Amino acid sequence: MNQGDPVAQLLELRSSIDNMDSMLVHLLAERFKVTERVGELKAKHDMPPADPAREAQQIARLRRLAEEAQLDPEFAEKFLNFIVREVVRHHEQIRDERSD
Repeated sequence: MNQGDPVAQLLELRSSIDNMDSMLVHLLAERFKVTERVGELKAKHDMPPADPAREAQQIARLRRLAEEAQLDPEFAEKFLNFIVREVVRHHEQIRDERSD
């Protein structure tokens, strides 16, 4: 990193952030591809779109991972809850499309 020029340092840091944002988007896209398959499987076998026990396990697991990574576990939980809400919504859509 350029140690002298604060503007150059800022640009380098922002470039790193941009790269990480790209990785996050691609990882989320891959995650949603897999959860779509889960939704199709659940709909095919008349399973409920949501699984509260699994969600609770995942939240506890993610909080532990966040603590290990020195990330605020509250933030990690909010992030996962947002993702889970979207996944369940997609699972409900898949179920509803199959029942039409």
